[in-house]
Amino acid sequence: MQNSLTQLYKSSLVLLTDFYQLTMAYGYWKAGIHENEAVFYHSFRKAPFNGQYAICAGLARLIEYLLCFQFTADDIAYLAGLKDSQGKTLFNADFLSYLQQLTFSCDIDAIEEGSVVFPQQPLVRVKGPLLQCQLLESILLNIINFQTLIATSAARLLQATRGEPVLEFGLRRAQGFDGALMASRAAYIGGCAATSNVLAGKLFNIPLRGTQSHSWVLCFATELEAFRSYARAFPDRCIFLVDTYNSLEGVKNAIQIAEELKSDGFKLAGIRLDSGDLAYLSQQARQLLDQAGYKEAIIVASNDLDPLVISSLKEQGASINVWGVGTHLITAYEQPALEGVYKLSAIKSPQGEWQNKLKLSEQMIKISTPGILSVRRFYADKRDGLAMADVIYDERSGISDNEALLIIDPSDPTKRRSIPAHTPHRDLLQAIFRKGQLVYKVPSLKSSQEKTHTQLQQFHESIRRLLNPHFYPVGLEKNLYDLKLELILKAKAASNSRI
Repeated sequence: MQNSLTQLYKSSLVLLTDFYQLTMAYGYWKAGIHENEAVFYHSFRKAPFNGQYAICAGLARLIEYLLCFQFTADDIAYLAGLKDSQGKTLFNADFLSYLQQLTFSCDIDAIEEGSVVFPQQPLVRVKGPLLQCQLLESILLNIINFQTLIATSAARLLQATRGEPVLEFGLRRAQGFDGALMASRAAYIGGCAATSNVLAGKLFNIPLRGTQSHSWVLCFATELEAFRSYARAFPDRCIFLVDTYNSLEGVKNAIQIAEELKSDGFKLAGIRLDSGDLAYLSQQARQLLDQAGYKEAIIVASNDLDPLVISSLKEQGASINVWGVGTHLITAYEQPALEGVYKLSAIKSPQGEWQNKLKLSEQMIKISTPGILSVRRFYADKRDGLAMADVIYDERSGISDNEALLIIDPSDPTKRRSIPAHTPHRDLLQAIFRKGQLVYKVPSLKSSQEKTHTQLQQFHESIRRLLNPHFYPVGLEKNLYDLKLELILKAKAASNSRI
């Protein structure tokens, strides 16, 4: 696979981490537990945008990072120069030598990009030496959280447009060029038809779309002259931006140019509205275009669009065929961060026995889940039919297909669901790395986009709706729930005894 990270960044990325990951790694090494086998998992606590689901994205970029995971001589030299508050060297030479010789050797299991996922589920599971698992936390969260958020935002836009094309126009409003590139990629996975970001098109093979800006029109003496010049430059794909002066007059000018150049083989592809009352203007523009015989000409709309604005425009009968979305998509404007977390769930003792681990909190939603976690999706009629429930379980104990299954919501134990025996199902976590070696074939970005579309159709429309979506059952397998509750009670009892 082509590694876009090494194309963009010539320096090592292994130090793209939080400082305390390195200090903890040093502490593990000093304590002699750095090679102890551990299991961490990544999940998110609440679905973004007040919805029910998210679209998983970012795995391919995480794979790229792991394939070039190595402390370079330059990295080690930088770390060797770090001092503590007394001016003493922070990390000793033996530890730095260990880091320089470190080779990635973890097992990684993950849910594929384009998959529909829900809160509390393990999206990525990391199993391996404790020090390595710890060092992956920050970058894993950075990559998966952001791209999952943007892919979800794009999917919601497609829900609002009722499947009509959405173009990602966000480069100029993105948080930095890396944010723009990764957002363009994730937006495509979520369902966007194309991007305006040329570098994203080059790196990720995303289709490019764009028309012209108001500055183009302003560079000519008249709007007619501007349109005429553009039509001569791009006779086969001309979409005119009509709102520089007066939107409806702009539509009439677009029609005039189309008539002028018709004999030269010019065909009006469409017009774009970027301001004003988009519902009214699109209806009037459609009428003008149809009356002139340009019924196939499309109307593209932009101007601070978001899912709710688009839904409103659809309800008003707007005659818009293609939707250009920038700020609200590229920045995840309505929710700027996914509540993704990375938690230790099990570690091997010196005797080689697994010890379950749990992070306690006063809030149930923030209490982590112990074990070597996996997730299974059940379907109502056939495998990959309509999804009915997801269960999180401990891989060590597994789930019997021959027995009915009880799942319990970890945040609200009154929410329970019984799954009959022999219900069609699919395990969502896929093997990605084994002992540091890539064993997964990364699909094309187009395939991941198609997966998003296919998977969304496997959920009832009430679960996908933008406002007040219906609840989708996700819970812990009963034995895992009982284990978690037992550990919570033990931890609280131990905590109270120390007060």
